[in-house]
Amino acid sequence: MTHRFRVVPASYVMLLSPGRGGDDEVLLQLRQNTGYMDGHWASAAAGHVERAETAYDAARREAREEIGVELGELTFVTSMQRTQHGDPIDERIDFFFTCRSWTGEPHIVEPEKAAALQWFPLTALPDPVVPHERVVLDGLGTGLPSYTTYGF
Repeated sequence: MTHRFRVVPASYVMLLSPGRGGDDEVLLQLRQNTGYMDGHWASAAAGHVERAETAYDAARREAREEIGVELGELTFVTSMQRTQHGDPIDERIDFFFTCRSWTGEPHIVEPEKAAALQWFPLTALPDPVVPHERVVLDGLGTGLPSYTTYGF
């Protein structure tokens, strides 16, 4: 009998703002105490899509929970099917969005999980960035297909 695996869905929000030099800047958080990619820079807001929740709704909820803002219009960037080191048991589907308008001042709501929150030019990202998120960040300026993969 074949057992079906479960795909874990998550939503990522990349807040974008015009930078001083004219290049877009992205808001990133420095992960800590999460057990996953601690010490890496990551999307300012991201998390699992809950049961009966759309990826868009999850993005909005995560932004409220993690950086204390209400998002304006979300722009879908790409979906990414990924696996952890080729492990077919740990497969994920990630939905990436950008947002250029929001209400409230972004700040760290969960200081136990984020050591810093900082704006970076897309042309000068910090190191290290969570690898699959880096693929998307690098592609924001050049364009991405609507479907991407990572780790296969």
